[in-house]
Amino acid sequence: MATTENRPRVLILCTGNSARSQMAEGLLRRLGGMRYEVFSAGTKPVGLNPLAIEAMREVGIDISAQRSKSVAEFAGQKFATVITVCDNAAEECPVFPGAPQRVHWSVTDPAAVSGTRKEKLGAFQKVRDELERRIQSFVNSERNGAHP
Repeated sequence: MATTENRPRVLILCTGNSARSQMAEGLLRRLGGMRYEVFSAGTKPVGLNPLAIEAMREVGIDISAQRSKSVAEFAGQKFATVITVCDNAAEECPVFPGAPQRVHWSVTDPAAVSGTRKEKLGAFQKVRDELERRIQSFVNSERNGAHP
């Protein structure tokens, strides 16, 4: 298992690294405490979505200082777990050394929702809540020695 200071390194991937992976990164930092070294990236990064920042602030998590990164920045690095949160990223996910545990969650892209600002924010809130459940399950299974 790849570790820094004995903490498992976790990489969360999606296509744009603008919403789902960014929110999941913030959630894992909160729910996992200091147990993990957490990163997020995208196969085609497009910048942090302001609605993702707003949805996370509503639950007391500030991701505004995070930045959208390319998965290429992590080439050759070792991770204990690589989590993909969209189908495109799962298909395009590069191979990482050390055979990390791979987890895939097919999560709807909230940035693809059209409608009023309220409807769009609602999509981000729904995805945030889904990711929170999945991250909590991941943290709980890791504590119990199981894999999600």
